[in-house]
Parts: sequence; C-alpha cells; structure tokens
Amino acid sequence: MSFAQGRPVVAIPGPSPVPDRVLRAMHRPSPDIYGPDLAAENRAMIAGLKRLAGTSAHCAPYIGNGHAGWEAANVNLFNRGDLALVLTSGHFGRGWAQTAGALGIRVETLDFGLCPPDPARLAERLAADKGHEIKAVLVCQVDTASSARADIPALRRAIGDHPAFFAVDAIAALGCEPMMMDEWGVDLLVSASQKGLMLPPGLALLWLSDRLRAMGPTDLTTPYWNWAPRTEAVELWQFWGGTPPVQHIFGMNEALSLLLDEETLPVAWARHEALARATWAALDAWGKDGSGISAVVAEPAGRARSVTAATIPQATALRRWAQEKAGLTLGVGLGAADPEAGLRIAHMGHVSAHQLLGTLAVIEAGMDALGIPHGPGGIEAAAKLIAESA
Repeated sequence: MSFAQGRPVVAIPGPSPVPDRVLRAMHRPSPDIYGPDLAAENRAMIAGLKRLAGTSAHCAPYIGNGHAGWEAANVNLFNRGDLALVLTSGHFGRGWAQTAGALGIRVETLDFGLCPPDPARLAERLAADKGHEIKAVLVCQVDTASSARADIPALRRAIGDHPAFFAVDAIAALGCEPMMMDEWGVDLLVSASQKGLMLPPGLALLWLSDRLRAMGPTDLTTPYWNWAPRTEAVELWQFWGGTPPVQHIFGMNEALSLLLDEETLPVAWARHEALARATWAALDAWGKDGSGISAVVAEPAGRARSVTAATIPQATALRRWAQEKAGLTLGVGLGAADPEAGLRIAHMGHVSAHQLLGTLAVIEAGMDALGIPHGPGGIEAAAKLIAESA
C-alpha cells in the first residue's frame, strides 16, 4: 500500500520549497516594463540582495541558473590563459573548474576529496606563487554534492597579502548560513535563486567588490555577460541585458521580505543550524553498531547547514521506497564514492521542524520496510535536538 497521497515533500538540495506567498507574488501579469513601478521593484530587489550578501559594493543579476553564474564569473574575471586556483571538495567544485577550463582559462585544482578545503594547503600553494601567476582563488562555500562546507574567513586569511581575487560560490549556502562579503574580504560572490532564496530556478546573481569592479573587461567578456553595464545600470533593461524577468523580481522581493525583515538573517541561520544538527543526530543514532550509516563529512564544523550528504546502504532502493510509498523525494548521491549507498537530505530555505522530522521518520520507516540495518533512536535524537533548540 502507498501512503503517498497528500502534499508531496521534495527534500532535494534545489529547487527547494517555494513559500506559497512567494508563488502568489509571482502569479500576476506583467506590468509595463518601461514604467516606474517595476523599476522601483527592481531597485528594491538589488538593495535587498546587497543586504543578504553583506556588501555595499556591486550586484549584477542575470537570467539563468548557477551554471550561468559560473559563466558570468569566469568571463569577467579571467583572460584566456590566466591561472585559476580552484579548491574542490566535490562534484560542484570540479564543475566550476571544468567550465573555466573550457573557456581557455588555465586551471589548477587543490583537491580535498569530499572534505572541506584546508586553509594551510592554500597558504602553502600561494606562498610558492612568487610571480603572482594565480589570478583568483575559486571555492564553493558549500559543495551541494558532498555537503562539505568551506571556512570562508579562514581561507581569506590564508590568501593573506597575495593579490589573487577571492571568488566564492554560495549557491547552496546563501540565506542558510552566514555570509559577510565585505567583512570577510570576498571579491566575488556567485549565487542563484532556487535554493536558500526560496524561488524557482531562473536567476543567477553575482556580487563584486570595488577592487574587482575596477579591473575592467577581459578578452573573454562578451556584451551580454559583461557585468559592468549591470552594476551601473540606470534603466531597468540595463540590469538584465534586455527584458527583465518580471515575475522573478516580484517573487524575490517577497522572499527577501520574509528572510531579511520578518524572520531576519540571524534567526534563519540559527534555524538552519538546528535543522542540520537534528539531521546529524538521527544519522549518528542510525549509524551505531556498525550499520554503515553516516554523514559523508566526518566533522560537524565541516558540514553544510543547508544539506547533508549521507551514506546509507541500499540508498537507491530507500529513495525509491520513500517516493513511491510515502511521497518523499530525497536527493541522489551525486558524486558519492558509492552512488548506490549515497543520498542527500536537504534542509534549506523554506523548511520547518515538522517537514524535517517527517522526512527523517519516512527514512527510518523505509529502512525498516527494506530491512536496512540501523541503530535505534534516530527520530528521538532529532526531536530532542529540536526541542532543545526551540
């Protein structure tokens, strides 16, 4: 028998759940795109996005997804033949490196497997770069596949006096855990709308420091991807290189109102912290007695607060059972050492305690149904963590 009737729950790390009021804000006809009202909405959105990233510098929005954000970053940051040092902790760090290499950018990787980047290794590599060949250091704050979490302030300290720009992919982190772009010394931040920002896919977002903005175009910069007109735009169309994504502007302002003004960022960060720790508590309980169940990233400090990659025997069968029997969709084990034993549990964006506890309960029910060995007390451990955090 299936218990999948009712509202389905999608616990994948993007697209994440969209609040009903954000959907309602988007569900309206397009106004006059040359009129003052939409221009005012767009200016409010840009101001809110700067608050979100912790910067007073520049914001360049694009119509696109996270890969579009990478493209915009690459073609504005590098000339052909420039050297990028990419710190990789999983599938998406490697993906950013590959897109850069395909453009003719020289790419060197410091690979950390599925673990967070080590600032000491970065400092050692930059110290050896006596000629300052490395133009920029690229890193994912959270690699959505491995759920490895980079310590951005520590990496910035490791860069020290080296002139390399510091570029951070915050696609799976922004809105879910702290980002203070100016305070931390980040030169370039890349994100997108479909994860912690609680919108459907469709917006790629870049923020850049004054130092980076002063650099000017490269030999890879094309008219559409050039961030200069977007950061100094006067007319609405100039922000977007053409027709604006009207419904996404309305939706983003509603989402930013929820996140910045109603819940507030510190509370949102604390909520994600508690939801993540509740997930880890369940995994720790299930993983007792040698069941083979664990979080992929061993140390809690190195784990994302927005998504947890886990190792669970028969994970593929468990995901299928959860979807067919309980209406719950879990993330595939993207980039897992053993994809058949890998899955990801998202707790990002518009997610409450009851959503997460229901997700964990379905996982436990599925393990029982499929005969997957696991320790007892996973749900109790997660509920206790929530109770103590409330």
